[in-house]
Amino acid sequence: MFQDESSPLSSSSSPLQVFSMMSLSPNLGSPYPWLRELKSEERGLYLIHLLLTCANHVANGSLENANIALEQISQLASPDGDTMQRMAAYFTEALADRILKAWPGLHKALNSTRIALVSEEILVRKLFFEMFPFLKVAFVLTNQAVIEAMEGEKMVHIIDLNAAEPAQWVALIQALSARPEGQPHLRITGVHQRKEVLDQMAHRLTEEAEKLDLPFQFNPVVGKLENLDVEKLRVKTGEALAISSVLQLHSFLASDDEHHRKKSPLGSKNLNGVHLQRALQMNQSTLGELLEKDTVNGCSPSPDSASSSPLSSTGSVKIDGFLNALWGLSPKLMVVTEQDSNHNGSTLMERLLESLYSFAALFDCSESTAARTSLERFKVEKMLFGEEIKNIIACEGTERKERHEKLEKWIQRLNLAGFGNIPLSYYGMLHARRLLQGYNCDGYKMKEENGCVVICWQDRPLFSVSAWRCRK
Repeated sequence: MFQDESSPLSSSSSPLQVFSMMSLSPNLGSPYPWLRELKSEERGLYLIHLLLTCANHVANGSLENANIALEQISQLASPDGDTMQRMAAYFTEALADRILKAWPGLHKALNSTRIALVSEEILVRKLFFEMFPFLKVAFVLTNQAVIEAMEGEKMVHIIDLNAAEPAQWVALIQALSARPEGQPHLRITGVHQRKEVLDQMAHRLTEEAEKLDLPFQFNPVVGKLENLDVEKLRVKTGEALAISSVLQLHSFLASDDEHHRKKSPLGSKNLNGVHLQRALQMNQSTLGELLEKDTVNGCSPSPDSASSSPLSSTGSVKIDGFLNALWGLSPKLMVVTEQDSNHNGSTLMERLLESLYSFAALFDCSESTAARTSLERFKVEKMLFGEEIKNIIACEGTERKERHEKLEKWIQRLNLAGFGNIPLSYYGMLHARRLLQGYNCDGYKMKEENGCVVICWQDRPLFSVSAWRCRK
């Protein structure tokens, strides 16, 4: 299709290598007509090549070449196409947004009328909860850990650091009301930036507690978690405290890391080039296999993957301060759920490769869950996955909030903050596995790692759940 059969490339080169040797310049005759004739597999490979090439140009400030790559990607990517086309659409948008940030005035003007509705964000997170099993599994494991830790306690206080989903605590109220040793007095403190969300939570939980005749109080704390005043949590002497953190701690890793990048711009560029070359040498037919080959060859996409790697100093002050504040409350139990990914690398190419891994799995989950025409699927992919991709790729410094890290890093951080790991119970894991099996999909898997649980799509870890006690 692209060359004479006698060419040595036809038998020995991978599709990516063939594509990489083709000029991106439209001056040699527009390549766009044949782009639309590519088969799904070829198109996916070429999209990966273009995304990596474009990101490399962006990282090196080669904006004219980045623009040509973006123009070609736009011929192939589509938010309503196959898995790779949909994902590429959002990575393309993120790379374009990063370029625009070089001109702050232009970027602000183009986004000046954009309305970010918190109500829409809440709605899409609820859709994510309903469509996928990840948070349901986390809630099952959290509730079982709370039930076991609070056995025999008369006064139970739970702090929910992101009180947006009442379903978790409705299930806990039901379990505690049937406790053999008798019902405890339950108090739940919910933290959220929207008062109406907390009001709905209070109404739903109070209604359930009254129905079961369980002594119950709800303490709403309105505000952003990063501005939390621990005094408002109203922790009292004599009550057993449990803390639930669901996808919240990684935002405390955000810091002004601009000066770290300025120290070694050449090193950053060299690393970007190495990532690009490694990716172009692969000869695999699917995105998962393509990226997996990188690991098989002993080249992890990010040095942050290794459990032995040191903790980053950037952002450590904020997260250390927050964890110390939680430790100071002397919780009997703290359960932490986080994205199990390496999205906090120092270079653009590191983050691009890592996020291609994890979001490929998430978009595959979408493909197996909902039709391509589903409006709910479109909303989750655009407003949740797309916005996370944009934050990971386009943002730097304190603006980059989606700094997801691997379970190993959180274990190190929590240990250093004075917390000791509590193995999640066999019964909780059994219940969670049954929940996953109920989805009738072989892709969802769960594995235990040092007493913690990692929830996967196929063999790709996506979320981790771990339980902790206050080590005095």
